[in-house]
Amino acid sequence: MNTVRINITLPFEIAEMIKNVKNKSAFIAEAIRDKTEREEKNNLIKELTEGYKVRKKEDKELSLDWDTTSGDGIV
Repeated sequence: MNTVRINITLPFEIAEMIKNVKNKSAFIAEAIRDKTEREEKNNLIKELTEGYKVRKKEDKELSLDWDTTSGDGIV
């Protein structure tokens, strides 16, 4: 895995929380990865929800179209 060295500044309280972590770089990388994946998933859910809301009216109309065939003996 390629790595890049960066310097970051953390609030004292956060630095204290990880003071006993042996590999701080790996720990921070995993935390960033987890947070990023969670945000991407939440954004996808939001986009899908909005899409379903837009399609709701169209889907209902299509469903009503099929309701007229129910009494035609079609099984």
